Amino acid sequence: MKKRYNWAILGCGKIARKFVQDLSLLENAHLYAAASRNLDNAKQFVNDLGFEKAYGSYKEMVQDPDVDIVYIATPHAMHMEHSILCLEHKKAVLCEKAFAMNTKEVDNMIRVSKENNTFLMEAFWTIFSSKFIKVMELSKEKELGQLKFVKSDFMFKADFNPDKRLYNIDLGAGSLLDIGIYPIFRSLMLLGKPSSIKTMANILSNGVEESISMLFGYENGEMAVLTSSFASNCHNETELCFENGFIKFIREPEFPILMECNGVQEEIYIEQPKGMGYELEAKHVMECLDQGLIESSLLPLSTSRALMEILDAVRKDAGIVFPKHD
Repeated sequence: MKKRYNWAILGCGKIARKFVQDLSLLENAHLYAAASRNLDNAKQFVNDLGFEKAYGSYKEMVQDPDVDIVYIATPHAMHMEHSILCLEHKKAVLCEKAFAMNTKEVDNMIRVSKENNTFLMEAFWTIFSSKFIKVMELSKEKELGQLKFVKSDFMFKADFNPDKRLYNIDLGAGSLLDIGIYPIFRSLMLLGKPSSIKTMANILSNGVEESISMLFGYENGEMAVLTSSFASNCHNETELCFENGFIKFIREPEFPILMECNGVQEEIYIEQPKGMGYELEAKHVMECLDQGLIESSLLPLSTSRALMEILDAVRKDAGIVFPKHD
C-alpha cells in the first residue's frame, strides 16, 4: 500500500489552484494545509479546494508536525526564503519555477537541503510530460542525423500593471523568468549549456523586461533561437531542425508531434494526461520520498542550477537587473 503524504500549499494564488486541481487526482496525496499571509485568503483557498487547515503565517504552517511536503507557489523573488524556511523545518519542498532569482540563491537552497537531509526539487512539470519525453526519444533517432538548430517561443499578451507580479520588478517580473525559462529549458535538455549567448530585449521604463529574443551558440556549431514576451500572443511552437528532417510541436497535449525524416512526414499523437500535467511532478516527488531520496534523478538539482546559470548569463547580456537580488 502506498504511503499517503500530507501536502501543504505555501502561497494561495492562481498557479497554486491549478496545481491543487491536479494534485487531487492522486490517491496518495492528501490535501492537508494551505498558508497565506492573509488568513482570510487561506481560509477561502482551503474551503474552495477541500483542505483541512488554513494558516495565516507560513512559519506557523511549517511548524505543523503533520505536514510532509510543501508546494511553494509564491513569486520568484520569495522562493529562496520560503524554500529555506521549509527545509529548515524538515519539510520536503517542491518549489515553482523559476527556482530562485539567481545562481547564488539556488546554491543557498541546495546547501540547506543537504544540511537538513531534506528533499528539494524545482516544479518543472515539462520534463515529466509524455509529449516531451517522446520528443526527447525521437530526437535521438539516427536517421534524423545530428540536431543542428532549435527554435522555441513562449508568448502571451499581458496588460501592463506595475503592481502585479508579471510587471513588478521587486517580485522578479519579466517574461524571461516567467515563461522564457521554458524555451531555455528545452534547449538545455536538447543541446546542453551554450558556449555563447546574445540577446535583444525590450526593457520598460520601470526596469522590467517585457520581451526578449536569445541566440545561443554551441561548441559544435549548433544554434538555438528562443523568444519570450508579454507583448503579444503566438502559437508557442518548438521546432528541432536536424540534418535529415525536423520535429515540430506545441506544448498542449491534444496536438500531435509533427516529424519529417528524409522527406516522409508523420503525425504522432500522445495520450493526454488526466490533469494539466502538474500531477506528474507531484507523483514523482512522492515516488522519490518513498525511496528516501533528497533530490530527483530525473530533475536533479544540478539541472536546476545549470538552468539558472543560463538565465543569469542571459540577464547579464540583456542588462536585466533585479536591484534587491543582484
